[in-house]
This record gives sequence, C-alpha cells and structure tokens, in this order.
Amino acid sequence: MGDEAEELPLLGSFSSASAVDEPEESLKRTGTIWTATAHVITGVIGAGVLSLAWSIAQLGWIAGPICMAAFAVITLVSTNLLCDCYRFPDPEHGPTRNRSYMEAVKLYLGDRSQIVCGIFAEESLYGCGIAYTITSASSIR
Repeated sequence: MGDEAEELPLLGSFSSASAVDEPEESLKRTGTIWTATAHVITGVIGAGVLSLAWSIAQLGWIAGPICMAAFAVITLVSTNLLCDCYRFPDPEHGPTRNRSYMEAVKLYLGDRSQIVCGIFAEESLYGCGIAYTITSASSIR
C-alpha cells in the first residue's frame, strides 16, 4: 500500500492567487500533429456546418457573405482572446497555465464571474442537447 503512486483527481482544483508564485507541475503531453488535426476537423465539421449552405441561401447574396465574414471575424477575435488567456500573466512565458476556460475566468474575473460563466456554459450545453434531440427526432420521423 505504501508503494502506490499518489492518485491525482480527474478534475484538478482551481488555481488560487497564491498558486501564481508556486512552480508548475509538468504534464506529459501525448498529442501529435495527427491527433490535433483530427480534433480540428471534428470541431469544424460538425452538425452546424451541415446546415450552413441552406442558412446562407436563405439570407441571400448580399447578407449571406456579410454574415459569413462577420462570424469569421468574431471567431478570430475569440480565438486570439482564448490563446492570450492560456498563460498568466504573460501570454508566451507566463508562470501559470490555465488548463480550462473556467480557470481562466476565475483567475481574470474572480469567483462570482466564474459562477455566472458556469451557469451560462451549462445552459448552453443543455440548450444544444435539446436542439440536437429535437432535430434528430424530426429527421427520423
């Protein structure tokens, strides 16, 4: 029993203000360029992109491309913000790595904002689940 390795929890605790000065534990990263490519492809080719052509056709030749460009800009800005929040306080050489979106919210905005963000994230997941269930049921019918 004494020789067993220390078990780490599945979800680590959120970093606190004192954790900024502590040295960071190293994690073994097992991803390759192929796994990263597979994750990007599955993220991009989802259920939403299957109805994209129909949605743009409904908007027309002028509003459709404008909306596509606007959503591309919003995605680019959101991606850059998330990438900058990954390491704290410096985006490239920060001593603390935020391993989840909720950790970054807690570190930058505080406990109360983390709770509010968690509620919105859970609501979004429940809403997507309901929408996919209704869509798949109507498709099967």
